Amino acid sequence: QVQLVESGGGSVQAGGSLRLSCAAFGYNPSSLYMGWFRQAPGKEREGVATLRAGGGGIYYGDSVKGRFTISEDNAKNTLYLQMNSLEPEDTAMYYCAADYNYCGLGTEYNYWGQGTQVAVSS
Repeated sequence: QVQLVESGGGSVQAGGSLRLSCAAFGYNPSSLYMGWFRQAPGKEREGVATLRAGGGGIYYGDSVKGRFTISEDNAKNTLYLQMNSLEPEDTAMYYCAADYNYCGLGTEYNYWGQGTQVAVSS
């Protein structure tokens, strides 16, 4: 059973930066696809970034390209999302997700964290 625990959310002014972390437990590191998603009030969950654990397969949603960077630290079993040049439109609950099958930026992942809130003020 894969368990995911996010951290690093908070409040920041527009133009600022935050780094989200997702600690993963109970999985085979060489066979997991992972991603970051976000959901704002009244909106559908949106794919932000995804990668294949161990390297490769990095994709970004159009709204965050050039501003967000997804990365991993295999030694710490941790996924990161570095968010720069934050905008008020980035305000949302951010979720970490994982699956043993490729899901890309879709929401079909089987394993989800509890979420961490990001609020960007203008």
